[in-house]
Amino acid sequence: MNIFASYADHVRAAVRALAEQGFLPAGLDLDRVVVEPPRDPSHGDLATNAAMVLAKEAKAKPRDLAERLAEELRKAPHVAKVDVAGPGFINLTLAPAIWPEVLAAAVAADTRFGAADLGRSHKVNVEYVSANPTGPMHVGHCRGAVFGDALANLMAFVGYDVTREYYINDAGAQVDVLARSAYLRYREALGEDIGAIPEGLYPGDYLVPVGQALAAHHGAALRDLPEAQWLPVVRAETIDAMMAAIREDLAALNIRHEVFFSERTLTSGATDRVAEAIAALETAGHIYEGRLPPPKGAPPEDWEDREQTLFRSTAFGDDVDRPLKKSDGSYTYFASDIAYHFDKFTRGFTDLVDVWGADHGGYVKRMQAAVAAITGGKAALDVKLCQLVRLFRGGEPVRMSKRSGDFVTLRDVVDEVGRDAVRFMMLYRKNDAVLDFDLAKVIEQSRDNPVFYVQYANARCHSVFRNVQAAMPSLDVSEQGLSGVDLSKLTDSGEIDIIKQIAIWPRIVEQAAVHHEPHRIAFYLYDLASALHAQWNKGKDAPHLRFIIENDTLITGARLALVRGVVAVLGAGLQILGVEPVEEMR
Repeated sequence: MNIFASYADHVRAAVRALAEQGFLPAGLDLDRVVVEPPRDPSHGDLATNAAMVLAKEAKAKPRDLAERLAEELRKAPHVAKVDVAGPGFINLTLAPAIWPEVLAAAVAADTRFGAADLGRSHKVNVEYVSANPTGPMHVGHCRGAVFGDALANLMAFVGYDVTREYYINDAGAQVDVLARSAYLRYREALGEDIGAIPEGLYPGDYLVPVGQALAAHHGAALRDLPEAQWLPVVRAETIDAMMAAIREDLAALNIRHEVFFSERTLTSGATDRVAEAIAALETAGHIYEGRLPPPKGAPPEDWEDREQTLFRSTAFGDDVDRPLKKSDGSYTYFASDIAYHFDKFTRGFTDLVDVWGADHGGYVKRMQAAVAAITGGKAALDVKLCQLVRLFRGGEPVRMSKRSGDFVTLRDVVDEVGRDAVRFMMLYRKNDAVLDFDLAKVIEQSRDNPVFYVQYANARCHSVFRNVQAAMPSLDVSEQGLSGVDLSKLTDSGEIDIIKQIAIWPRIVEQAAVHHEPHRIAFYLYDLASALHAQWNKGKDAPHLRFIIENDTLITGARLALVRGVVAVLGAGLQILGVEPVEEMR
């Protein structure tokens, strides 16, 4: 039951009624009409901008149109009051009788309350993590991993057919550097004194077991071969080892991808798929041979003025056209990325979401331009950038540097504070804001620790059910038993506030999914937990407001239904975030 969607229907019906009366023209565009919670709860339960957004097209003054719409909306069910505010906003206050209906719907739907069919089984591809297989994942990767996984859960909750995908950057110079680094460790494993790790190679100890594995597998067979012969072998086995470690790290966060796509396969098979993608762009008239102007400011040392193959990305909103081939004739990374996204399109995806680190912000326009060009506008790419994570312990910065070999890994963090704390806190900031993650604070048992506060609310709810079974064993607290209780007994303002929070949940889900913003779920859960804790604390001072009143089965039954509704929504929200809804705090 989504009261916001229901009353949006009533608003549209009111517009149609005014059109039939001749006050409004027929066929007005209602896409911009929204029904949402008013900014100030004292203004009512719902607010709509209908008069504001329709006035110009209707050739009416917003306030006059609002007054006419208000007359119609007063006829809608459960509407107690309609007010016109300011230049033409309409605020609705609902009758008390609607709240038991909302709660009953939540209890009946359980953790499916708020689920929707926005996606109508439409295929959506969410690509996230895609960390280079050159070493263990660090805490920065962790944020993108959690964000992408929660977004995928959210999209599935509203009816999309979601594919979780990881792009393995296993081509290019960086994996050759990785292979040379592993080869050094291989020689070390054979007993050779390798001395200090040369500048430019990966120095981390994580390559020691890779070298040992290579030695165990090949013995000394690779040692005296020329690089051209040992490099492909070592590169392949080292990438496999790195990807195995990455999969283990992701599993520690309960993250599992359905598709791991290798960049190398774009050009290593019978067909050069990068060439195919470029040819497709060329056929569509988006490729030309030309020269680029020098970059603004001092040109970089490797910039050269030369004739080259360019993608006309400025025709699709980018700032400059983009090269697709290097001076030696090999493809640019961008050309491979175009081919990869074209492959997604050919697999049937027209709705693409990429989750990238903030350092890729300058890459967004060109990639969106490429997707628009090569799919003829049939596919859309949304790129979500995840800002940096600043790691602290008790307020003191914790160092991390991937190439220095002394970084803090994702696994270090998960092992120290637990998966649930990591997942929740990585979503407790909007993705484009820098996140401070304090290893000490996220395990505090206080209101200032959101993950504890929300899980504690869920555990408190379950403690109510354990306690009532001991105090009132004859009371039927099953879903069926609670479905018949008289919910009109819930009249305390705190109880109504909790139901109103539950009523907002379907809209929170919808808005979070539409905007690809799973942090909205985390914020909402904190608010719902706050409402539950507040009511619990009221019961300490006013015993008649406690959830269990042993000599009153009617009020106890109604309050248990209220608690069941909270459990349902907390459970659904935590599942979307990938956090376990614990029943007891230990």
